[in-house]
Amino acid sequence: IDRDRDGFVTQAELKDWIKHTQNRYIFENVQKNWRDYDRDGDGRIAWPEFKNATYGYYEGEEFGDLEDKQSYRKMLARDERRFKAADRDGDMVATREEFTAFLHPEEFDYMKDIVVTETIEDIDKRDGYVQVDEYIGDMYTPESGEPEPEWVQSERQQFLDFRDLDRDGRLDRAEIGHWILPQDYDHPEVEAKHLLYESDKDKVSGGRGLG
Repeated sequence: IDRDRDGFVTQAELKDWIKHTQNRYIFENVQKNWRDYDRDGDGRIAWPEFKNATYGYYEGEEFGDLEDKQSYRKMLARDERRFKAADRDGDMVATREEFTAFLHPEEFDYMKDIVVTETIEDIDKRDGYVQVDEYIGDMYTPESGEPEPEWVQSERQQFLDFRDLDRDGRLDRAEIGHWILPQDYDHPEVEAKHLLYESDKDKVSGGRGLG
């Protein structure tokens, strides 16, 4: 972490380490899945390879031996839609970069639309928008007879003050995108500032960092 070997970890060094750790996780996750799905070893993953390896699905069988067939059909359709979105040249054969976009769409700008679509499908129960109760319901399930915790009330206010930008009582696609993939939010920097603040209790470094 301490790249200049001065005995202190600065915010910039901590931020770079956090980014490196995140990228390493993505690389290792893709590497592991690549070995599982590139069945013919040609350095690419075709949609049929992924489909058959994931679902054990072959033409004509239609999940015949499974109890919850409809759920598996929905998952298959969702994966196929995401695979197509990640497949930039439209040949339904993923390069390593395209497969990375498939597994980690939140890391790629061109996958933002599919991330928003999947979020709406996961949270919305009615009309293609996310209402405040649906927003809260994604994080909290109330217990019968118990008062709503303060953090939930705070989240309701966050919804009104910062999520619902046009104040119409619901989140549309643009507002959902702003919420889950904010353009002005640098996660490694925020995390580095937080870690530095929490760890440098005595502040002996004079703002230089951890030492």
